[in-house]
Amino acid sequence: MRTTPFHPRLSELNDQGLYTHWQGTLSPLRYSHAPKHEYFAVRNSVGVFDTSPLYKYAVTGPDAEKLLAGALVRDIRTCKPGQAHYTAWCDDRGYVMHDGVVFRHSADEFLLTAGRPALSWFQELATGLRVELEDVTDRYGMLAVQGPRSRAVLGALTPEAEQLGYFDHVPAKVADVPVTLSRTGYTGDLGYELMVEADDAVAVLDAVLEAGRTHSIRPFGEEALMTLRIEAGLPLVDVEWHDARLSMADSECVTPKELGLGWMLRGVRDGSRRFVGSEAIRRELVDGTSRWATTGLVVDPHDWDRLHREAGLFPTKSEHPLSYESMVLDDHNTEVGYCTSFVYSPVLQNHIGIARVRPDLAAAGTDLRLELAIAHHNTTVRVTTTSMPFFDPSRKKDQ
Repeated sequence: MRTTPFHPRLSELNDQGLYTHWQGTLSPLRYSHAPKHEYFAVRNSVGVFDTSPLYKYAVTGPDAEKLLAGALVRDIRTCKPGQAHYTAWCDDRGYVMHDGVVFRHSADEFLLTAGRPALSWFQELATGLRVELEDVTDRYGMLAVQGPRSRAVLGALTPEAEQLGYFDHVPAKVADVPVTLSRTGYTGDLGYELMVEADDAVAVLDAVLEAGRTHSIRPFGEEALMTLRIEAGLPLVDVEWHDARLSMADSECVTPKELGLGWMLRGVRDGSRRFVGSEAIRRELVDGTSRWATTGLVVDPHDWDRLHREAGLFPTKSEHPLSYESMVLDDHNTEVGYCTSFVYSPVLQNHIGIARVRPDLAAAGTDLRLELAIAHHNTTVRVTTTSMPFFDPSRKKDQ
């Protein structure tokens, strides 16, 4: 099992020894006995998360933009040097395979991150183009510094953090070590990410931890991250969708519009922009054939309490997301969709979920029901659809 460049130091801060694996690399579930403590560190102060297992691909050459424009759902041509784009890519049928972030460094120099391996697919698309693709995953460590005090922590180390715009990136130095500093993250809060050469990773981490000591900085693991990303309405591969190349049936696949990424599809409906899967997506948009729409769900807290108390139970408020899908029904008990992520939000003090429902039921304010089991009995609780993100503080994008 591989470890990240930050592991030598972060493992010393982990008193639980609980790990999962992220594509073959150790990834902490939590660092302390309660992931809620790590969660509140991010929402109230600052936390650090090791994102090094992300795959990282350098894309360079005269046709680098051409390759990415023909592969990615979001139009990379609108991304200027010093900016980053969250994007996705699809198969020929318009079904989502993966998502990631593209960092544009110059006219012909990009870095693409991905949660799952994708190099061979891009290499196949690059046939005949003047472009080079290199897997630089092991060359760099990536550290997410997230929370309302992240700017203060990093601002004490590098002045670039003070004025960096949302989803912008810039070369900087931390502890005299060159880094790429970006205003990105997966928590839905004010946050940054640092990319650093692997050999210098621990030195940079030590500097960040020292600068954050007076702000009660602490590392957080995947358990806290899951609650944070659901509050932010951010999809996760193998939860909100499955790689179309690996799915056994179309029911396991999803289009960008069905996934809630329709805002990426500018220029697709009129055919002015083409990429892998764009023609299938264009037909979906023109013909209105989307099977699902992604929406947020908010539980009626009074109904939640009633159901538990009638069963003689205290109403549960667990920050551990459900590990399975739950059916969404209408008032006639007809299945109209399914909830992919469901958790109690400590900051909102309510249960929330990310769901896929029939498009005609996705408008905010629609009353539905969510299936759940209480005291070994299946029942339903009242829920209402809502827009996402659930938690969207102004500090996330403000200067």
